[in-house]
Amino acid sequence: MKFAELGLSPKSLAALDHAGFEAPTPIQAQAIPPAMQGKDVIGTAATGTGKTLAFALPILERLEGKRGTRALILAPTRELALQIGAELERFGHGRHLRTAVVIGGVGMHPQTLAFQRGTEVIVATPGRLNDHLDQGGARLDQIEMLVLDEADRMLDMGFLPQLRRILRHLPKKRQSLLFSATMAGEVQEFAREHLQHPVRVEVARSGTTSERAEQQVFLVGEEEKVALLLALLEQDDLSTLVFTRTKRRADRVGKALTRGGHHVAVIHADRSQSQRRQALEGFREGRYRVLVATDIAARGIDVAEIGHVINFDLPHVPEDYVHRIGRTARAEASGRASSFASPEEHGLLAGIEKFTRRAVERAAVPRHEEAFRTEVARRASALQERRHEQGRPPRRARPHAASTPGRHGGGTGAHGTAAGHAPRHVGSWKPRRRR
Repeated sequence: MKFAELGLSPKSLAALDHAGFEAPTPIQAQAIPPAMQGKDVIGTAATGTGKTLAFALPILERLEGKRGTRALILAPTRELALQIGAELERFGHGRHLRTAVVIGGVGMHPQTLAFQRGTEVIVATPGRLNDHLDQGGARLDQIEMLVLDEADRMLDMGFLPQLRRILRHLPKKRQSLLFSATMAGEVQEFAREHLQHPVRVEVARSGTTSERAEQQVFLVGEEEKVALLLALLEQDDLSTLVFTRTKRRADRVGKALTRGGHHVAVIHADRSQSQRRQALEGFREGRYRVLVATDIAARGIDVAEIGHVINFDLPHVPEDYVHRIGRTARAEASGRASSFASPEEHGLLAGIEKFTRRAVERAAVPRHEEAFRTEVARRASALQERRHEQGRPPRRARPHAASTPGRHGGGTGAHGTAAGHAPRHVGSWKPRRRR
């Protein structure tokens, strides 16, 4: 199928041709026609299959020539919102449709001005948009098209109350498009409540992982994970995205890789928006070979060729596994996805395999490789040194003045330690009771 068969305008076809797009992906081929007709759409497809264009092109087509804030796109993370905004700017050139990205981590004043000017397309995270609504700086009563991208992730992150508050400010008569890589029960319930007779487009069953991603899992002890990571990085020179469960572990893994001589950037929620942007740009441009991230990056990284995704920690939610490995093997590319599972994580691994309906291949741990052995030896040496430090006898305390002979009547006598008498216990003084 060609893009010309989807009913797109010459402007859109020219922009697609200029960007090097030859044919639509399955989600684009099935979702664009009903979206162009003004119908509600539920689209389910694996990450990296082109969902963004599936709603961006209909928005650009249907809103051209209109003024005022007409489209609202909600995304769970700042990175994903910025990515969507960039795609709208890229394909909306020459249409006189303005786009504003409304996210946290940056000043609110430029965003308030965008609302006041009636910017046609708003891409926002729920939290920051609610801030503007609370302050009375955002008007959404002219919205004609609502898009919820990565809807399952927004619900997983606890955005449901905020989404409901936002929807109360929207016209009831509107077009709603909901896109997600997975379709959990909570998402289905939300769709039944807020979408009208939607067209369902399911390119891959919910929970399906990319077929082009070569998946493997290493069963290792928690203390061997850093050594295994260093060994895998020595096997090739692929760009690598490493996922950890917590911000603290991300920082710790980043330091270990830097110590091992790798160019590393770290991204998580405690980093400022400027730091996150610099890390992503450096990774995209190749200045950093490795990006260590928490799940905040799983939905917002748009890098063409990530060769290897590594789950340093398995996610607690199986759906997050699908999104994580979706960062590699994007579009028509292929890639690798490796996971580390400590004994405490075997239950999480079983849950992932049940959700994806496929077993992950067990791989042999390369304990014989030099990078692995070197890190294990370094860790053992560090632990031994720490135990040695903890096992040293405590420093002797300086003697109390009252127990020092020759001072304050020390030595023998009434206040000293006379031969044949028990030593006086220093430090047992109590305040005199008030009579």
